Amino acid sequence: MARSTPPPFAHDGVSDLPLRRASILLVEDDAAIAYMMTDVLESTGYQVREAATGGAARVQVEQHKPDLIILDLILPDEDGLVLCSVLKNMANVPVLICSGTQRRRDAFLSLKLGADDFIAKPFDVYDLLARVEVLLRRAAQRNAGETPAPRGPIRIGDLLIDHAVHQVTLGVSVLQLTPTEYRLLTVLAARPEQVVPRDSLAKLVWGDPDTGTSRTIDVHIGRLRVKLSQAGRTAPQIISVRGFGYKIVSGAAGPPLMQPEATEEIQLADGLLS
Repeated sequence: MARSTPPPFAHDGVSDLPLRRASILLVEDDAAIAYMMTDVLESTGYQVREAATGGAARVQVEQHKPDLIILDLILPDEDGLVLCSVLKNMANVPVLICSGTQRRRDAFLSLKLGADDFIAKPFDVYDLLARVEVLLRRAAQRNAGETPAPRGPIRIGDLLIDHAVHQVTLGVSVLQLTPTEYRLLTVLAARPEQVVPRDSLAKLVWGDPDTGTSRTIDVHIGRLRVKLSQAGRTAPQIISVRGFGYKIVSGAAGPPLMQPEATEEIQLADGLLS
């Protein structure tokens, strides 16, 4: 539930008030932290709704689609990593993980499961506001049409991307992709056999050619490669061109190219969803 009159927070002109009051869902079970974050965000001009559990977060997303989700990983009713993937698929909006987890790989796994950014507790409030602003700006640019999707279906061999239903099939198998994976695949598939530079991928998928998305691109590409390879031997392959970017090529007769270490990491992430 949003607070009505939070105490003022002096942001010292770090960020101008948003042109529109962006809606943020804060999923945080620590009441003191939730109160502080809500005050900071609302005093900066955002509209904030709170949820203390995963179940409450799902209801909030269903009833009030937010523009951005800030998610703690440690919740009383379910694993935040699992919830991250669920919420990302329920609402195609940025997810910022904000957690004091001591598990070293949680930041890495968060990106694999659909999160757009990760900030560790304790955090600087100006860092939090900056990350929120960047994620909302990228989403706004993408929604404004700066990332036009191809009008018709895209086919590469047995792979079909149907934009009318936002579905990707390989032969008779339907690929379960996150919204980010879907956008990445669409950008590459629209340019078969062409190398797409990293900065272009960042611009087309996230709306901002920020060099900080480089590692994020690698993580999502790695997960997408594994999903394609698991779907069939005729799946297109995403090839890394060192120093430039990525390209997609038609599937070969042999087994798909895949990095063993990437497979191990993806299987670990998938295990959280089983």
